[in-house]
Parts: sequence; C-alpha cells; structure tokens
Amino acid sequence: MDSWIIKLLVFLTSFLAMEAVAWLTHKYLMHGLFWFLHEDHHKKDHPGFFERNDFFFLIFAIPGIICLAMGTLYQVDLALYIGLGITAYGAAYFFVHDIFIHQRFKWLRKTDNRYFKALRRAHKMHHKHVNKEHGECFGMLWVPLKYFKS
Repeated sequence: MDSWIIKLLVFLTSFLAMEAVAWLTHKYLMHGLFWFLHEDHHKKDHPGFFERNDFFFLIFAIPGIICLAMGTLYQVDLALYIGLGITAYGAAYFFVHDIFIHQRFKWLRKTDNRYFKALRRAHKMHHKHVNKEHGECFGMLWVPLKYFKS
C-alpha cells in the first residue's frame, strides 16, 4: 500500500476516533468530575462571550499539539497524521458546535439540509437537561437516527 494511503487512513481514523473520544469525555468527564467547567454551557445566562466550558478547547488541543510537534520536530509520520486528524476534528467541532449550533457567530443560520437539522435537534435535546444528570446526545457529528424523523 502506498505511503500516502496509509497517511490518509491514519488521518481519517484519528478524525473519526475523536468523535468517540468527544462522546466519552463529554458524557463521563464534562457531565461528571469536570461539571464545574461545563455547567455554564448549559445555562443561557452566562455573562460575556466566553464560557468556563471553553477551557476544554485547550484540554483537547494538547494531544494534537504534542502529536504535531513530534511529527514535525522528530519526523514521526504517524504522530504527525494523528495530530492532523485531531486538529481537523477540533476545527470541525468549532465550526459545527460553536458557529452552526450555538450561533456564537451569526453565520450559517438557515439550512434545509436533513443532517444539519437532525444535528441541531439532537443538540437541543442535549441542552434540554440543565443539570449533569440524565443527559443524552453527547457526540458532535454522530446523530442518532431518531433525530432525522419529523
């Protein structure tokens, strides 16, 4: 197999694996031990543009930065493409979650796309729960089939 195919597969696998990491982290850490950082994200009345929840951006960025540094400074191809996959997921998360869903910037407000409508419905159901218990829909890109209906 050509090396560019392997690199592409490592990148794609890393990107897709981040959805599982995000889901598990969101369900068990953000809605668990680190609720004190995530709680303001579930409230509408937090002051200012930034939330304590935004610290998770830095927490999630660290593995990507480490992998990118190892890949570029020490020529570790595997680490580089894992870092690129993590970073691409972080960018997708920012655009989908912060811009599209939460409208932190007033872009992409209207869509007739079935997937994007389901994505918004699922996230709205997640935010229906203002406490850390009884949550649902902890992922970002994976949308359960029931949200495609109606």
